[in-house]
Amino acid sequence: MLLWRSVVGKLWVTILLLVSVVLTILTIMLLQYFERFHTEQAESQLMNNAGLIASLLEGENTQEAAFSMSKDISEQFATKVVVVVNEEEYWFATGELEHDLPVSVFFEDRDLSRVLIEGKTVVTQGDYTFPLNGQEVSDSFMVLGMPIELSPNQTGALYLYQSLEILEGASRQTQHIIYLSAGIAIVLTTIFAFFLTTRITAPLRKMRKASLEVAKGNFDMKVPILTNDEIGLLAIAFNRMARALNTNLTALNQEKEQLSRILSSMADGVITLDREGSVMVTNPPATEFISAWLYEQGYEVEESGSLPKELEELFEKVVREEKEQMGEVDVQGRSWVILMTPLYGQHDVRGAVAVLRDMTEERLHDKLRKDFIANVSHELRTPISMLQGYSEAIIDGIAETEEEKVELVQIIYDESLRMGRLVNEFLDLARMEAGHIQLNIEAINFPDFCHRVLRKFQGVSKEHGIQLIDEINELEAAVYADGDRIEQVLTNLIDNALRHTSEDGSVTLRVESYQDGVRIDIQDTGSGIPEEDLPFVFERFYKADKARTRGRSGTGLGLAIVKNIVEAHNGRISAHSKVNEGTTFSVYLPYVSS
Repeated sequence: MLLWRSVVGKLWVTILLLVSVVLTILTIMLLQYFERFHTEQAESQLMNNAGLIASLLEGENTQEAAFSMSKDISEQFATKVVVVVNEEEYWFATGELEHDLPVSVFFEDRDLSRVLIEGKTVVTQGDYTFPLNGQEVSDSFMVLGMPIELSPNQTGALYLYQSLEILEGASRQTQHIIYLSAGIAIVLTTIFAFFLTTRITAPLRKMRKASLEVAKGNFDMKVPILTNDEIGLLAIAFNRMARALNTNLTALNQEKEQLSRILSSMADGVITLDREGSVMVTNPPATEFISAWLYEQGYEVEESGSLPKELEELFEKVVREEKEQMGEVDVQGRSWVILMTPLYGQHDVRGAVAVLRDMTEERLHDKLRKDFIANVSHELRTPISMLQGYSEAIIDGIAETEEEKVELVQIIYDESLRMGRLVNEFLDLARMEAGHIQLNIEAINFPDFCHRVLRKFQGVSKEHGIQLIDEINELEAAVYADGDRIEQVLTNLIDNALRHTSEDGSVTLRVESYQDGVRIDIQDTGSGIPEEDLPFVFERFYKADKARTRGRSGTGLGLAIVKNIVEAHNGRISAHSKVNEGTTFSVYLPYVSS
């Protein structure tokens, strides 16, 4: 079976079978030919000898010569010679022997008797019985009968016969020669077929080896061109195919890399789904979208086997209707518009590609444009109203005593300071957003730095019954940053966490190494931020519900300033929150800020 599976074996067996069939047919034909040839030769020899003896017997004074000739023929050709006149007159020209055919055979045999009766020459073969060692024995003989004239008045018959064993012996020798020649031909054919098939298949084996290398990606593999026949042309075609594959694969890889870079650099999220709705390919914005949804559902980030219900329903609709669909989903307070398009196979939809666009910023900007004047007016209205009211009280003489006047003036002074802080923070934020922030970069022992910042809030936390938890780990290297600005960031975030955490709650400051930088998490167990407010926490004038501020309301610019400081250090900040469970602000800073 293994031999038949190879090209060498198939060619070898095919050639052997073909030659064997031809040799078999040729052997059968040769055996039949030589069998007829030997028979004809024997008949011709008997006929010639009979004619010579008959001519001698019919001549005058030549019978002794005929007997001598008969004896020579008998010794040389193993042929018996009998002259028969009638049943009573006959003689063996070669001498009477025990194994000679009885004369009665020549009269009783229908064919042989025609020589005497009809005077015809007869050649026949048959089995005849003769005495041998006192027993009757049968043997096959070829017998030739020829009529002769012994005298003008006397006719007779000349019979020559010989055993067919002589013919069979010659035939066996001929068969041996033919069989030996056929065997030698088979052996030579086997050697030649193996040599020929090996020469033919050697380039094919090299092509097989080269094709395996090409399948592994080694397109530099070339098949040597040894001949100019079809195999040589096949080798040329194979080498051209390898070059074409290398060129096409390089072009495909370049196109794939280009598409991958385009996909990763897109601001919109892209998710590719297969026929079953499983995620196949995502880009960074889409990964961020899925992570935010998993966090909202309480899953681990690694559990990415499911998608938002709205996205699944949209996918089912795309597969069912086989056309583009559009939807919208809100995740962690951010609004995503989804455009899903089917991917077609040969006969049906094989998947879909979803493009997710974060519309939060656009809607936020619309809201900011509408609310900016209202927010500024709201923030300035209270101190201006207080300044105006208390100034009118002094002008109208409502404050009669010196102490009352000093108290009113102090209130006016405090409100003016509050207005000044508001204006300064607004100007600082404007400068930061314009890129005019100045940083004094220096090496900071960040764990000690965080411990020092955390100690500032020990008194406030104890006063309100809030536990401050320290999870500050040692870092791999020093952090290069502006210490004053980073302290401003931590102070603002910890202060916000304390203000929004109820009694018996906790605020945790977690510091650890993360991706060639430091990650800072400020986690509280407070009231959390509503989902609809979460996208706006880093915008100007954002404030939590005053019912949760315990009377220490800020200006609403702190988190916007924090975000700009972090981004000025080439870092990033994010917020995750669940109502009544708490909020986590995460800040990432690289070890070296360029």
